[in-house]
Amino acid sequence: MPPRPNKRQLREQEELQALEAARDVNSEEESDVGLAVPAKPSATGFAALMNTFESDEEDEEELVARSSKSKKALSGLATPASPSSEQPKAQPAPVKEASHAPSPGPSKKEKKALKKQKQKAKDNVDEVDKALAELSVKYPEFQQVAAANAASPAARSASQSLAGLLSVSLQHLDSEAEMRKFFGAKVISAARSSEPGSSSSRRVATMQRSHLTDPKQTWFPAQMREGLSVRQYLGEDVEELRERHGWDTLLGEKIWAVEYSKKYRGVTLAFMQTVMSGDPEGFYQLQRVLPYHADTLLQLSEVYHHREGTPSSSYKAILVFRSYEIEHSTASDFVDRALFAYERAFVGSFNFTGGNNRLDFDRVENRPFFLALHRQLVDLQRRGCVRTAFEFGRLLYALEPWTDPHGALLHLDFLAIKAGMHDWLLKLWDLFATQPDGSYRNRLQVTALPGWSYARALALYIEEESKGDKVHEKSTNALKEAVLAFPSTVPLLADKADISLTGAVRGHKVFRIHTDASTLSTQAEAIVHLLSHIYAQRSFSLWKIPSRASWFAQTVESTLSSLSSPIPARRILADTLFANHVLALSIYRHTIVNEASCRRLFSFIPRDVTNAKHLACDPLPPPTRVNEYNEDFFRGAEDALAVRPLGRKATERMLERMIPDPVFRRQLQAFWEAHPAFAQRFPGGILQFAQIAGQMPEEVLEDLLIAEVAGGGEGHGMPGQMPDIEMLDVVDDDDQDAAPVNPATPQAQIVAQEDADEEDDDEDEDEDGEVAPLPVRIFRNVFNRFWGGRVAPDESSDDDNRDQTLQDQGGVD
Repeated sequence: MPPRPNKRQLREQEELQALEAARDVNSEEESDVGLAVPAKPSATGFAALMNTFESDEEDEEELVARSSKSKKALSGLATPASPSSEQPKAQPAPVKEASHAPSPGPSKKEKKALKKQKQKAKDNVDEVDKALAELSVKYPEFQQVAAANAASPAARSASQSLAGLLSVSLQHLDSEAEMRKFFGAKVISAARSSEPGSSSSRRVATMQRSHLTDPKQTWFPAQMREGLSVRQYLGEDVEELRERHGWDTLLGEKIWAVEYSKKYRGVTLAFMQTVMSGDPEGFYQLQRVLPYHADTLLQLSEVYHHREGTPSSSYKAILVFRSYEIEHSTASDFVDRALFAYERAFVGSFNFTGGNNRLDFDRVENRPFFLALHRQLVDLQRRGCVRTAFEFGRLLYALEPWTDPHGALLHLDFLAIKAGMHDWLLKLWDLFATQPDGSYRNRLQVTALPGWSYARALALYIEEESKGDKVHEKSTNALKEAVLAFPSTVPLLADKADISLTGAVRGHKVFRIHTDASTLSTQAEAIVHLLSHIYAQRSFSLWKIPSRASWFAQTVESTLSSLSSPIPARRILADTLFANHVLALSIYRHTIVNEASCRRLFSFIPRDVTNAKHLACDPLPPPTRVNEYNEDFFRGAEDALAVRPLGRKATERMLERMIPDPVFRRQLQAFWEAHPAFAQRFPGGILQFAQIAGQMPEEVLEDLLIAEVAGGGEGHGMPGQMPDIEMLDVVDDDDQDAAPVNPATPQAQIVAQEDADEEDDDEDEDEDGEVAPLPVRIFRNVFNRFWGGRVAPDESSDDDNRDQTLQDQGGVD
């Protein structure tokens, strides 16, 4: 006995029967009258009101098409019931049988009403068109965007496929999750706790959600935007971008640009002045002014990166290696903060994981994010997180795939194989290879890169191995194509992977190894050899497996007879693209950023490029740039280093948030007032001192206070004496906000001064940001050791001290 259909299946059957009945009725009416008017069931109440908004003009073809579509959709859901199966008692009578009664055609009144409805609908359409026309005149940029994004169906399909391949997987952006898979959660937790600044005594910042980084407790509390915002290109900006790069159309993409606030531009100006001065200490001062200034963070990362040591002797090796790890961890932390700053700016607007949003690399505000991603990508490879590194490389490539300004593709050819993403690599290759000629004019393509040609052959070989294919026909043909198009990779890869090649192969002129560009005729040829060196240096370990090595040697041997054939189209494409100065600079920029591993390859870069003046924070600015850090860019920026002192009330409020304990807060204020020479070092007042001291290691803070008190005191007691705090206790709370009154001061002037203070305090209330409590325990420890325990104890020990006092007085047994 077949299963009994449920209520949903019965309801779908009834809807299907009603559609068939309506089709039969319409066919009969069309044969009698010649005008198909669907019969509408009578409706009352809200249904009748909704029916007035429906169009009464619906021909038979649309109805039949909808009916057939519903049949297909319901064919797999409805369960046919046998004649003997039980039916529900409340089953309604079949609609089809009841609908065969002849129905009269529409009367003259109905035809007239139908005509009026048609005219009304036409008038409504005309009004909508008129409104759209008015909007297009008022806002022409929307019409320009639509025209700029117009593309052929093939181009739109390719764009959608590319966006799918460039979509970033959020779950694979977590490097610690990948490391936990290899080493276990306990090992990673222990390593994390041993990092500098991971102690619980450090300041606990407001934890923020982030996909690109893992915010740490030692970070500053982050505001929403931190001076960065994004806007989308519309109208003239889109047209200007297309003309700038010589692109025919935008393939359904959205272009975005980051914008700086006045304060952020002011800090950037101070940053450039610090860079030109050559004093790295100025970066720390800028970090205190704006903790999430990306350029400053990236420059500090570079400073720590160059401070790394190299083990030299057996005794010092352990100490130097430990120092190396600390410096490298600090450098990576600064890169994480820069990524976090930009990610906060993208919230709510720019979706960097969609694969269809681009950042204009020609704008100087966007370039720090590219550089931060590239450095993060290199660091992840150093740590062995290849899957996370692949995801960051895909994100870097998705931001600007047509010029690839930081050469993300030069990482992805290796990472895709290493991370097991062979299918992704092959799909991206096929997407570019199947496009007609000219579809990607003036755009970088993976088929023009030597590394991608060899990586594609290796991906096909691995795929055939997984399927048990021992012939390897497809992968062998792909490798032959790669050898014929880019023979310069063969000897480099063979030497790195210890693959034996015959004398005939080694002696052929196309397999000659070039170590610089002096013997090469064109810039494009030099770039091809540079790319061959980069691929062999990174991917040789993938070819060292004996089966792959022998397959590689045999395939190269079989191509000797075809080396004199005409130049392959793939090589012609490479020579054409790398003659473009913008694309050539992308390869040079990639090499310069990876200076640690590619220093010896600088000989392939032209002298005019290496000798040109460029900064580490902005390596090789593109020739198509639309702005840069110059006088025009900084016009109207705020003075970042100008300290605007807060009002008295605002200072007290901020200090209360930093140090909730009132007793210890008064002690700190007393120390501040007792040492005016020390206070002059901090233009921002006691708040600046408290913030800086909260970030200092305990030993540094102790040395600072000892040096100050031992060197002076100026009438406030012997050196090392705890400053007296009773003078702060005698002031009544109600009178704390009152300004001191000078008897010689006119009353009107006193009132005016009080009003001015209130106005300043009101303004400061708006500027009060999110402030996390400082690590008071560090202060307590220093003051306890320095002044012999006169500082009030922690709140956690108040009960124990009270019990001890009662015991001394005999109140507790």
